[in-house]
Amino acid sequence: MNILDRFTLKGQVAMVTGAGRGLGFEMARAFADAGAHVVVTGRTTETLEAAAHSIVEAGGSAEAVAFDLTDASARGSAIDRIVDRHGRLDILVNNVGARDRRPLTDFEDRHIAALLDTDLLAAISLSRDAVKVMTAQGRGRLIFVTSIVGEMAMPGDAVYPVAKQGLTGLMRSLAVECGAHGITSNAIAPGMFATETNAALAENPDMVAFARQRVPLQRWGRPDEIAGAALFLASDAASFVNGHVLTVDGGMSVRM
Repeated sequence: MNILDRFTLKGQVAMVTGAGRGLGFEMARAFADAGAHVVVTGRTTETLEAAAHSIVEAGGSAEAVAFDLTDASARGSAIDRIVDRHGRLDILVNNVGARDRRPLTDFEDRHIAALLDTDLLAAISLSRDAVKVMTAQGRGRLIFVTSIVGEMAMPGDAVYPVAKQGLTGLMRSLAVECGAHGITSNAIAPGMFATETNAALAENPDMVAFARQRVPLQRWGRPDEIAGAALFLASDAASFVNGHVLTVDGGMSVRM
């Protein structure tokens, strides 16, 4: 087999959370380019439909499924709906990540719970449901989008790293628990990416200078630069990669 053939996702079904824009959209688009049918999910119907339409216009296969990840009942039925329609689920990307930057002393319990519900609990719940389907199939790919902030701390950002470290722990647990069923579990830890959410920061002269000084590649990452990592982990090219965090940060996390 040609090595490039191992990157194909033809005939597979992928679900990507938070795929209406930014890193989630770029990962979904890469999967569609590789032949998968992609289910783009998120909260805003219009944004998701535009994302799915863009993928289809480019020759891919995609559909939009809008639901709130913090709604347990909606979350619980999401994968069932995909399997009912397509008969399978091969790839789950837990990409959604809310951010609430402030010192721990400024958080009330309800704010902590809300952030952990979105960034960690939802991924645990969706992964559990996906594993049931993938186990029956004898194959699957779980991908968790964590962050270099899971390993590096900054002042005024106390709870987000907790959620991201939790995702890393979940990923590793599932790598061990599900490997015997043909399911791999890995993570991608992005660094500074100039997504729509970070647009103002990425254009701020001080942050441009910060990236130039702190990131060995001396710039912010483009959203499409996450696509190769996601496609690799989703494909048969990564068939023996399990329990790994693939850092995509331009070298930021290794610079002293």
